[in-house]
Amino acid sequence: MKSYKLVHQLLSLVEQFELESNGKELLLHDFSGFLINHLEHSDTSLTSLDVRFGKKEAEAQELAYQIDNAIGRLFVYMSRYAKSYIKKTLEGTPLQSPEDFTALAILLTHESLSKGELINRNIQEKTSGTEVIRRLLAAGLVKQWDDQADRRSRRISITESGKELLHRVFDDMNYVGKMVTGNLCFSEKLKLQYLLQKLETFHFQLHEEKLITTKEDIRLMAVNRV
Repeated sequence: MKSYKLVHQLLSLVEQFELESNGKELLLHDFSGFLINHLEHSDTSLTSLDVRFGKKEAEAQELAYQIDNAIGRLFVYMSRYAKSYIKKTLEGTPLQSPEDFTALAILLTHESLSKGELINRNIQEKTSGTEVIRRLLAAGLVKQWDDQADRRSRRISITESGKELLHRVFDDMNYVGKMVTGNLCFSEKLKLQYLLQKLETFHFQLHEEKLITTKEDIRLMAVNRV
């Protein structure tokens, strides 16, 4: 029985909850509150296994299973799944990467943007962002011109060809979204959307204000938020 360990843990927790309840009838919603409180005040490591890991280096795995590290790792996995689905969906189009698609989608909602603005909104480094813009220009999906307000800058907008391509790709991207959300039910999707949007708001502010530029910035920010 693969779930024996889990059943044993639950029985132990029910026994502990019963002792704390002073003989009162045990109800599921009360036990749920007890369980959440127990998890919040216990070791923050996860016991579920990652099929990618072997059986060596137990200390390293213990670190990997700590809740923040586990969430970060799962984010990496999910981003790779999503990226692979998007790349397959873009096959046969001039768009070569998810970043090409998102840059074009951003431009669709603006009259025009400077190169720097587009790269920043697409959450890219300058070098990789410039390469995306070069590909879109070469494919005739965007156009650029000198910024009249700032001669050092150039502005970019989407072309009619870019709009036509995007609207064709949007239909297929709907299926990508459904693949990414996988086997979640509607209420789970709503909860996940809320949590992801909360994280996006937090991280986008750091990105916009350029508050994270070094490893030390990450350490200090993480320590201050504990």
